[in-house]
Amino acid sequence: MELDEYSQDLQFISEYPLTTEPLRIDVVIIKKSRDVAIKKNIASIFRKENIIEYKSPDDYVSVDDFYLVYGYACLYQSLNKADIKDLTLTFVESRYPRELLTHLQEERGYTVEEKWPGIYIVRGDILPIQIIDSRKLSGDENIWLKDLDNKLDVPEMWRITAEILRQGKAARIKAYLDVISKANIESLREVTRMSNSALTLEDVFEEVGWIAKWEARGEARGEEKGRAESTLEIARKMKEMNFSNEQIQTATGLPAKTIEQL
Repeated sequence: MELDEYSQDLQFISEYPLTTEPLRIDVVIIKKSRDVAIKKNIASIFRKENIIEYKSPDDYVSVDDFYLVYGYACLYQSLNKADIKDLTLTFVESRYPRELLTHLQEERGYTVEEKWPGIYIVRGDILPIQIIDSRKLSGDENIWLKDLDNKLDVPEMWRITAEILRQGKAARIKAYLDVISKANIESLREVTRMSNSALTLEDVFEEVGWIAKWEARGEARGEEKGRAESTLEIARKMKEMNFSNEQIQTATGLPAKTIEQL
C-alpha cells in the first residue's frame, strides 16, 4: 500500500525461493586447532574455516559464481554462528581468471597479487580470498590439484600414477585415479603400452579399485568362477575404454571370440 502509486511499475513476490535444490558448498576445510600453521602455498590464507569452490577443467569461475559463493560464505557464517573473521574463500579453476580479477580490481577496488605461480591473493575484503589457476601450479608442490585435469599428457599421467604407487595411497584416492583415468583415456593407454615401464595394466586397474571390487564379487560366487568373472569384468571395462580387441586379449588372455561377443 505504501507503494500503491507505483503498482504498475513494481512486481511483488512473497517468500521468493532462491533455489529449488539444497545449497551445497564444494568443500569446507576446518582447522581442528586455529593455532596450527599450514605451510603450504595453496593454504597460506587459511583460517579456522575455509570454503572451497572447485570448477571442472572445462568450466571457470565467473563473476556470478564469485557472488554466489560469497553468498554461501555469508549463509555459512549465519547458520553456523561462525566468526566472519574465521572464514576464507578459495576458488579453483583450470585457466587464468582474467574476467573475475579485472572485475574485482576495477569494480570493487580490490588488489591482487600472484604470490605463487597460479595463486592469486585478493585483498580488500573482510574475507581473505584466493583464486587458483591449477594448471600454473607447481608440479612438485601441488601434484594432486594440478593433475586433477582432463589434459594430462603421457609423461604427466605416468608421473601421477607412479607417485600413487610409490606412496601407496590407493586406498585413500581410488576415486581420484578413477576420475583422471577416465578423463585421460589416450594418455592412460600410452602409459600401459610403455614397454620399459614398471607399471602394468593390472597395476593401474588395481589402483583404480576395479580389480579388488571384481575379486570380492568373485569370491562370493566361488573362487574358480570368480576368477573368470573378474577377467571378463576387466575385459568389459577395457572395451568401454576403447582398447582394441588385440590389446584386451594380450592383457586378459581371453579368446578372441569371447572378446568380440562382449
